[in-house]
Amino acid sequence: MIGMNTFDAIKERRSVKHYDTNHELTDDEINQMLSMAILSPTSFNMQNWRFVVVRDPETRKHIRAASWDQAQVTDSSVLIVICANLKAWKDNPARYWKDAPKEAREFLVSAMGPFYEGNDELQRDEAMRSCGIASQTIMLTAKSMGYDSNPMIGFDPKKVSEIINLPENHVISMLMAIGKQAKPAMPRGGQLSLDSVVFTDKFS
Repeated sequence: MIGMNTFDAIKERRSVKHYDTNHELTDDEINQMLSMAILSPTSFNMQNWRFVVVRDPETRKHIRAASWDQAQVTDSSVLIVICANLKAWKDNPARYWKDAPKEAREFLVSAMGPFYEGNDELQRDEAMRSCGIASQTIMLTAKSMGYDSNPMIGFDPKKVSEIINLPENHVISMLMAIGKQAKPAMPRGGQLSLDSVVFTDKFS
């Protein structure tokens, strides 16, 4: 059951490195997190994220070896490799709008190809945007359920791709360790002020 309000989940979410190795997440809990993740927005509703839930201890050991030996890869309750299908825009796109009114469905489906065709940079940008939004949804859902998480970029993408048998035209965005913290995160390192990062109408 999700119990924490959104403001508190945002404030209390931290990147936790140390996990209780004896704690296990249930299948229902993992499914609940991922059920929230797939409500995250994506361009053209193409739902281009793909989630590899890694529970096998041996597989996680291999990923840890390819991730600078970071302990949270194996010590957390579950590891999720957050990926995206770069070609989701042309992978039977009608299914993304199957419940939409006919006119909207026909317009959106026909617009996807011309928008993405031949633009590899946009396809990758779209993948990273989608995965970033979904990852935040997972982290906030985990926090609201009483768990902690750690989004990770410290890994060899080629080696991890081989370990998880990443399909062609897919990319890994990040690793996500989730579990019950054994040691709190360090105090926040220092947040920039709003004046440093927020501008009105244009950069000054």
